[in-house]
Amino acid sequence: MSDDSRTPEQLRRHYEVERELAQRLLNSTRAERTALFRTLYDELFARVPDHPRKLRRDSPETIKKAVAARMALLQGKLEGVQTFIEFAPGDCTLAYEVCRHVNRVIGVDISDQTGASSKAPPNFELVVYDGYNLNLPDASADLVFSYQFLEHLHPDDIEEHFRLVHRLLRPGGAYIFSTPHRFSGPHDISRFFTDTPTGFHFKEWTYAEMTAMLKRIGFRSSHTYRFGKPRPCVCWTAATLFLEFLFSLLPRKLQRRLSSRIFQAVTMAAIK
Repeated sequence: MSDDSRTPEQLRRHYEVERELAQRLLNSTRAERTALFRTLYDELFARVPDHPRKLRRDSPETIKKAVAARMALLQGKLEGVQTFIEFAPGDCTLAYEVCRHVNRVIGVDISDQTGASSKAPPNFELVVYDGYNLNLPDASADLVFSYQFLEHLHPDDIEEHFRLVHRLLRPGGAYIFSTPHRFSGPHDISRFFTDTPTGFHFKEWTYAEMTAMLKRIGFRSSHTYRFGKPRPCVCWTAATLFLEFLFSLLPRKLQRRLSSRIFQAVTMAAIK
């Protein structure tokens, strides 16, 4: 979004609309959120006709690169996997690719975004749910994945999501996820106007915050990804947390600038 070519007036309009809708969601009850999640993006795109996601037409090459980048996070993790679950798979291009490597792939989303022309592999299943109640058996997945998803969850729902994933995983299974890092953010439209996310990114995380939450949920262990690769050694995690602590002491403007390379995302694997 940092290379957005729209005028200042267009950016301001987008920001004001998204902030209004985000506040509506933040003030909602759990029962209300089920319906709101299904309608707010439609309202956003209707009121912001120049929204980048509405105008963007990704080329086959761009889509291929995006899938390859996410597959890189799964490199070495798919061997022996029987069931793979992806939350918020969108058009399911990644999930379809994973179908080539595992026995069964389940995409979990609040709506079907695959499109009428999409041809799903025979070992793929899309499950549409209300954001809370997922009718899948306990200990039914070896590997769970999400990418740029957690930041969109309501703050009251984030721990419930991780408890759901913990329930779905078999012992020894892993949840691999990537979400924008707070220090280099905001990563939504707010970045042009504030130092904290006030749009549809309801919370952007640090490694320290995420590590503490994973322990509360009951994951046996977790490790970071650094420079695009998993770093299961505890030394890497300790070094990441220490460097993050040092960055937390910096003035916000300097912290944000330096973090644009060092802390773009919180990418981790949580092991049950």
